[in-house]
Amino acid sequence: MITYKSAGYLHLSLPRLLETLGEHDRVWLWHNGDDEATIEALRPFTTDSRVHRYHHSRENVKLREPTTWLWRESTARFVSKVDDDCRVAPGWLDTFADAHGTNPEFGVIGSWRHPEEDFRPELARKKIQTFNGGHQLMRNLWVQGSGYLMSRALTDRHGYLEPEESFTGYCIRLARAGAVNGFYFPFVPEDHMDDPRSKHTLIHTDTDLRERMPLSAQANGVRTVAEWTAQLVQSAAVLQSASLDPRAYGGWRKKLKSAQRRLRTMNGRPAQW
Repeated sequence: MITYKSAGYLHLSLPRLLETLGEHDRVWLWHNGDDEATIEALRPFTTDSRVHRYHHSRENVKLREPTTWLWRESTARFVSKVDDDCRVAPGWLDTFADAHGTNPEFGVIGSWRHPEEDFRPELARKKIQTFNGGHQLMRNLWVQGSGYLMSRALTDRHGYLEPEESFTGYCIRLARAGAVNGFYFPFVPEDHMDDPRSKHTLIHTDTDLRERMPLSAQANGVRTVAEWTAQLVQSAAVLQSASLDPRAYGGWRKKLKSAQRRLRTMNGRPAQW
C-alpha cells in the first residue's frame, strides 16, 4: 500500500486490507511526503506483525519507485498493490490465489472498482471466459493498479516498470508475451472511495475535488465532480469493450490516441479514454 495525504481514508482502507490477510500474507507500506495527519494515522500500523516493511519517502515519488521496491525485494509468490483510497473485499486474496494456482497462464487478475450501475452486460459478455477450476475472468489486457494479484515470476521474466511506463502499459506488455489478464468474474468489488458515488467518499464538491485531485483526474484535465464521475463511467465502459488484440495499443494507433488526448486537454476539455 502506497500512502499520500490519505488520513481521511486510511482508517477504512488499511484495517480492511489487514483483515483480509491469510497466515502467510504480509503488507509492505510506503508513505510519500510529510503530511502529518497521514503519518499519524499510519503510526499504529508500522509495528503491526502483519506489516513486513515500512518505508517513508520525504519526497512524493508517486507510484513507480515504491512498486519496483516491492517487486524487486519481495520473495513472495504473488505481489499486489492496494491504493490508500480503496477498500478490498473479504476473501479477495484467497479467490485470486486459487485462480492463479489452477491457471498458470494467468498474468494479472483484478478486483472491480466500479459500482453496479456501470456494468454493461451487453458489452462485457463477449469478454467473459471460463478457465480451469471454474474460474471466470472478464478478460482485458490491463486492470487498474489496485486490488490486483500478479505472479512475481512475471517480473523476473519481463522486468519492472520502465521509466515512462504506466501499470496499464506494463499489463499490456505482459499480455503481448502471452499472459492472460482480466477482472475476476463475478466481479470481486473494490470500494474506490475517491469515486464521488462511493458512500465513503470525501469528494462531494468541486472544491473537495481540487483539494484531493486523484492522479487520473489530474492527468485527464478534469475540473469538476461531474467531469470526474463521467470519466469513471466512461472508464468502466472502456474496460468492458476494449479490444483483446495487443496490436490495438501500439504503433500509429497509440500515437493517434495520445495526440487526441493532449489536444482535448490543451483545449480545456477532459481527455477521453
